[in-house]
Amino acid sequence: MSWTDAINAADFEAIAVERLPAGTLGYFAGGAADERALRDNAAAYARRRLRARVLVDVEHVATDTTILGLPVSMPLLVPPMALQRMAHPDGEVATARAAAAAGTLFTLSTLASSRPQEISEHAPAAPRWFQIYMLRDRAVTRALCDEAAAHAFNGFVLTVDAPRPGRRERDLRTGFRVPPDVEMPAMRAVLGADACPSPQDFFALVDPGVTWDTVAQLAEELEGPLILKGIQTAEDAELACEHGASAVVVSNHGGRQLDAAGATIDLLEEVVDAVAGRIEVYVDGGVRRGSDVVTALGLGARAVLMGRPVLWALAAGGEPAVARLLELMRAEIELTLSLIGASSPAAVTRRHVAP
Repeated sequence: MSWTDAINAADFEAIAVERLPAGTLGYFAGGAADERALRDNAAAYARRRLRARVLVDVEHVATDTTILGLPVSMPLLVPPMALQRMAHPDGEVATARAAAAAGTLFTLSTLASSRPQEISEHAPAAPRWFQIYMLRDRAVTRALCDEAAAHAFNGFVLTVDAPRPGRRERDLRTGFRVPPDVEMPAMRAVLGADACPSPQDFFALVDPGVTWDTVAQLAEELEGPLILKGIQTAEDAELACEHGASAVVVSNHGGRQLDAAGATIDLLEEVVDAVAGRIEVYVDGGVRRGSDVVTALGLGARAVLMGRPVLWALAAGGEPAVARLLELMRAEIELTLSLIGASSPAAVTRRHVAP
């Protein structure tokens, strides 16, 4: 199958599985330990049902919304994903350009194979965030943030669920290491030399002593809003509100960290209730259909972030394939809104999701 024949996210995955080397595929596709959290993220959406309201005027349905004041074409965003040049030579640049063309937000990972300047030059119109880990060398973290701010990144995503890497056994079985021809600018900034590291090598540089005081200080220092990615409980959602976060992402790191973690769509409601409208709430993990996006909206998310399908599309055909995937998802979101009797994302309520 060619990516031009793909009609849903699963089709892009089938193509990527055939094209990617075993180590790269395992790194992108795998989860922690027995991969229960990875599987349950998607399975939890299949357990949900939408309640369709009829005889509602849906002649004109819009999918656009705002994210921290930034207009986007739909409540589906592109999350941070590492080392995208392992999937396609154009890597993050291709993904950012496709997101810009689709009118949605792109997030650049600290473990990207592209620099913020490249994204700014090749996708200048795209709303964009920069994802960070708090490293032991805080000066390096600060320098990475300053570089992103200098290139008009609109917000900063602090990953908070990875003080240590999860046990990703697919990587252990394949002996995965980053290919020497794939650059890691952030790693070079830390090590001061070219490297061919494993993900484990990077996480040795992450500071496991980060606390809520660190978050509050970072929120004050950054030139833009701070989004905390990896919130899973009401208690931490409350603390995020108290320590300067502008938004949170309900996330279990795509099932790559704690294998006993709950499915993110099942965790969403308690976070939304704890936040009580004070900051925006997003969710990631397991999103494969427009109906998944609308389900998350009904449970209180402002938007969702969809990762692996974007990587599969990138591997399948680069920028045009990612653009096709995003348009397919936008069309699915629009259709789902129409079929449940909601003319916009803002019109979706808790009553649209079955208890």
